[in-house]
Amino acid sequence: MGKLLAFGEIMLRLSPPGRELLLQSPRFDVWVAGAEANVVTALARLDHDVGLVSMVPDNDLGRSAIATLRGHGVDTRTIQVGGERMGLYFVTSGAGMRATDVVYDRAHSSFAAAPVAAWDWDALFDGVDWFHLSGITPALGPVPAESAIAAARAAAARGIPISFDGNYRAKLWERWDSDPRGILTRLVEQADLVFGNHRDIALLLDRDFAGHDGEQRRRDAAEAAFAAFPKLTTIASTARHVETVDLHRISARVDTRDGHAQTDEVVLAGIVDRIGGGDAFAAGVLHALRGGGDSAAAAATGLALTALKHSLPGDAALFRQADIDAYLAGGLDVRR
Repeated sequence: MGKLLAFGEIMLRLSPPGRELLLQSPRFDVWVAGAEANVVTALARLDHDVGLVSMVPDNDLGRSAIATLRGHGVDTRTIQVGGERMGLYFVTSGAGMRATDVVYDRAHSSFAAAPVAAWDWDALFDGVDWFHLSGITPALGPVPAESAIAAARAAAARGIPISFDGNYRAKLWERWDSDPRGILTRLVEQADLVFGNHRDIALLLDRDFAGHDGEQRRRDAAEAAFAAFPKLTTIASTARHVETVDLHRISARVDTRDGHAQTDEVVLAGIVDRIGGGDAFAAGVLHALRGGGDSAAAAATGLALTALKHSLPGDAALFRQADIDAYLAGGLDVRR
């Protein structure tokens, strides 16, 4: 394997301690966050060669974020220092029948304000054999959207496979006069692997799959996406049923043009933190595929890593291969 490179904003996540409400007490727990940062962090912990293209301000917040990522094994040499501010977001963890709530404070961040010309893709793609990005970057505004499209086109022009995680964030798209379908379509056109479910595909194709049943709905949506996007070879997704904030049922699926692999549903009880679960799933799928695994291995590994992530506070899945192996082997007794 060569190097996997991702492109996206690094943020800080601030959460009240435990299950408190925002500012119920004057304290925050703080973690380095961001969808793409979460993916490369998880992959670095699994011994992949990964880097992140981003920009943070030249202050203690930016430098601490870089140091944290570097400490996990991420190549941070492609993270630029500049701009005015660090993107932030606040997560109030839910409990029981109270849902988790997110407040964004990332407008005019160093990354969001960076011009398209800030990214020298000829140099950045040197030695890279996989490129990952998500729908969060284009949701930040017209310039980040243009940057994301330019990055995807540059990777495709060099024959670098591209994975794209839809990560639709309505709160971000609604902040500006955006065209989510048009912009996301231009990105998915370049992708080989897409992380998204039937709702993401419905948005892209302006088509409703809600009347279809369960697994057939997901396969119908996948086949429609394959027909619409000739370059696309693989779609990975999860299905989540929320009983309470602390009790979910989740399964994973990988669709290809020739068929699909579907896991059994697992019950996640006593959830500690679900934020970042989708990024953990993406990392698990990439981990398996880049290691030579088939669709079934990718679905199982993606589900394993997202299930483990739900046990950990913060945004990133900080697990090793031994943790995945132990999960797949089953058994929850103390490992001594």
